[in-house]
Amino acid sequence: MRPGRGWLGLAAALLVLLSGVLLAFSLGRYPVSPADLLRVLAAKLTGAPTGLSPAVEAVVLQIRGPRVLAALLVGSALASAGAAFQGLFRNPLVSPDILGASTGAALGAVLGIFFSLGILGIGAASFAGGLLAVAAVYAIGSALRGGDAILALVLTGIVVGSLLGAGIGLVKYLADPYNQLPAMTFWLLGSLAGIGPGDILPLAVPVLAGTAVLLLLRWRMNVMSLPEEEARSLGAATGPLRLAIVIAATLVTAASVAASGIVGWVGLVVPHLARFLVGPSFPRLLPTAAILGGGYLLLIDTLARTMAPIEVPLGILTAAIGTPFFIVLLARARGGWS
Repeated sequence: MRPGRGWLGLAAALLVLLSGVLLAFSLGRYPVSPADLLRVLAAKLTGAPTGLSPAVEAVVLQIRGPRVLAALLVGSALASAGAAFQGLFRNPLVSPDILGASTGAALGAVLGIFFSLGILGIGAASFAGGLLAVAAVYAIGSALRGGDAILALVLTGIVVGSLLGAGIGLVKYLADPYNQLPAMTFWLLGSLAGIGPGDILPLAVPVLAGTAVLLLLRWRMNVMSLPEEEARSLGAATGPLRLAIVIAATLVTAASVAASGIVGWVGLVVPHLARFLVGPSFPRLLPTAAILGGGYLLLIDTLARTMAPIEVPLGILTAAIGTPFFIVLLARARGGWS
């Protein structure tokens, strides 16, 4: 990698993030200028009056602010998990739901809706479903003796994910078609429209905890991306390291899905773009992917709520934008993904 490329790539990611934040507050039915945004934030920190109308403060602190924070957390979590899984499984087509985290969280959410749980109950069921799904995949994959351990995990994830998907279909089939089924369908498409100030802490705690673990292990991820025997010959405890990475990446994925629903392609596309900006070394790649993922999803969410009279689900936009973008990335990759 050319000297200075890492800093330039990180600066580009930060520019995307800053642009996303400014556009998120500036666009919409009630635009907030950067100057007004700074005045509200400064007043919140110092306790001084803003001199602005209460409507501006309400938009920043109660409506748009929590949504911006949620988009940043979800985007950075999915991108970090995607980068970690791609390196761990040495496969550029791996995404955060490869071990069934997204599908398990989705099944938990539709079950919560089916049993008429409240918002907190649905979120908790979604979170628990994601963690239990990955625990089942890891237990089954680890019990399969012989062969490639990583291949066993991936294949087990695909099989369990298909079973969980069938469970989602069954619950939707049994659901009330007038009340429950529309809620399930809307949730599965992904959205941040229902995010409020009280939703940030339950999302931030697991996302920040899991991301911190991944960042602490980012130096060892370079070794884990090598073949198993080579990693062991370099002194890496591959089993415990793999388990720690899987748990941390699953934690942030399940928390994100519980808050926003299924938002695909972020964990697949953003790590490739981060790799293009700063190279494949995880000490640079992982922070850049986290920053870029937050900015990317924030831009997508801003587009989702402003492009039409009604809000477009995030999952539709991320698929529509991510698919051609990923095709271009594949076409440009002449020398392999690393």
